[in-house]
Amino acid sequence: MKLNINKKLIEVDVRPDEFLLETLRKLGYLSVKEGCQSSSCGVCGVLLDEKIILSCTYLTVRAEGKAIATLEGVRERSKFLVDFLAEEGADQCGYCAPGLIMAVMSLENELVNPTEEEIYHYLDGNLCRCTGYKGQIRAIKKYLELRSTRSEVV
Repeated sequence: MKLNINKKLIEVDVRPDEFLLETLRKLGYLSVKEGCQSSSCGVCGVLLDEKIILSCTYLTVRAEGKAIATLEGVRERSKFLVDFLAEEGADQCGYCAPGLIMAVMSLENELVNPTEEEIYHYLDGNLCRCTGYKGQIRAIKKYLELRSTRSEVV
């Protein structure tokens, strides 16, 4: 089958029961982490047609004809957010960061001026063992605030 991953068409053989996480890791997209295998930790988050999905329980065959984006594909776009996460001390071990960043990218795609409650909703299921989430929330709010003032200027 052909998959559109990070704007590249890639031909790949997959098993009918293969999950997208397995396929992406097999193809070298190592930002997609394996955590729980039950869609409850968020570390396997990728964008599918610009919306977050958890790839550990999403069958690869369902992704044919859709645009898949991993952290490798949004690296430029995510640089500002990464800086804010670092400034707020919310990047301690980094294991949860790719899934968290993908969730924020999805939030950006879907909402213009999200409330704190909506931010929490998008982060629901993104588990982090190192932080108390306060630094992450502060970083995301600052990032979104800067993004909105940047787009008003342009």
